[in-house]
Amino acid sequence: MTRAPLSGRLTGQVSVLGFRVGWSAVRAMPERAAYALFDRIADVVVLRGGTGVVRLRSNYARVRPELTAGELDELVHDGVRSYMRYYCEAFRLPSLTPEQIDRAVTATGFEQPRDVCRAGGTAVVFVGHLGNFDLAAAWSARNLAPVTTVAERLKPEEVFQEFLAFRNSIQMDIIPLEGGDNPFHELLRTARRGGRLIALASDRDLTANGVEVDLLGHRARMAKGPALLALLTGSPLYAARVHYEQAPRGAGLGGHRTVIDIGPRLTPRIEGTTAEQAHDLVQQCADHLAEAIRTHTSSWHMLQRVFVEDLDPAVRGTEVTP
Repeated sequence: MTRAPLSGRLTGQVSVLGFRVGWSAVRAMPERAAYALFDRIADVVVLRGGTGVVRLRSNYARVRPELTAGELDELVHDGVRSYMRYYCEAFRLPSLTPEQIDRAVTATGFEQPRDVCRAGGTAVVFVGHLGNFDLAAAWSARNLAPVTTVAERLKPEEVFQEFLAFRNSIQMDIIPLEGGDNPFHELLRTARRGGRLIALASDRDLTANGVEVDLLGHRARMAKGPALLALLTGSPLYAARVHYEQAPRGAGLGGHRTVIDIGPRLTPRIEGTTAEQAHDLVQQCADHLAEAIRTHTSSWHMLQRVFVEDLDPAVRGTEVTP
């Protein structure tokens, strides 16, 4: 058996230790102190810059072209603080009571997908990298139906297993994007079993099989999995906006709460092939997310390339028909 280099094994061990310390230590801290710590971490990350911060700034500049350089700097700082708030909540989430989760979330438009799941069907929800996906899933599992999603396989494997155990603890089943059975086939089986909510963060294409859509005046590549899943199984498709807002006194976590806005069921607006109808559905999802990205930009934790202008030329224009 081939062994990883010593430096790689040590880096992996440090990563595992860091996550384990985070899950235990951050949970034990008073709430205010924990969020203040992650604000300071965000400040350091912004000060140091780096690829992720540069990419976040580029993405924000595309969707908020009216901002001055100083205003954009402030928005990027807010975005990194929002991203660190997500991590603080992820570490603390397993220790929250159901009542605390309910107080930390406010939701609209959830009645129809809830009723679909309770009647034995499956609701498919297209979400973006907005706000706190895990807190939204924990609330949904408690109030709507158990949640299934697909996630990248983190490295080292021990870190992925820690995240897997964490998400399982909030009634969230994870299908690995790689290293297992075909994830789309697993999603098809899950959808046909019924009684679940399948939520997929799809505003970034991870497979090079996505489609180009318009996002706030720019071409962006998004995953078509939710749309195809709905078309092939007859499951209803919804798009959900998730973002942070200042919480009223007595609600929220660390002064903020997570807002979930699920739109009406989406159906193809065109006749045509499955691929053409899927493309139309993804555009509708992008349109629904655009409002939140525009008005709650700091909640959009997009530290990767998503716009076609930023992608490798070999990826541009690539589209695989199902």
